[in-house]
Amino acid sequence: MDNAAMLEKAKQIVVDYFNNHKDKTDHVLIGKEHVFVVWFCKTLQNWKALVSTIIPDGMYYEITHNGDKGETYLDAYKKWENIRIPD
Repeated sequence: MDNAAMLEKAKQIVVDYFNNHKDKTDHVLIGKEHVFVVWFCKTLQNWKALVSTIIPDGMYYEITHNGDKGETYLDAYKKWENIRIPD
């Protein structure tokens, strides 16, 4: 699987997760065009992507692929705060 295919897979995983877990009262569905990759890294047969959507819900998603096991994992996070801490 090349990098473009990996990124498309990561986006589709987030689309499926969002559309199946959104608040029923939101009445919104997203497609891959509403998803963007913030960061991506591939090392040997493994890869990881940090992904978000254009929906202003504070969520971001971590997609990790374990090439040894042929498994992909999704972690969904909610940003609660962004606090500045001076040096």
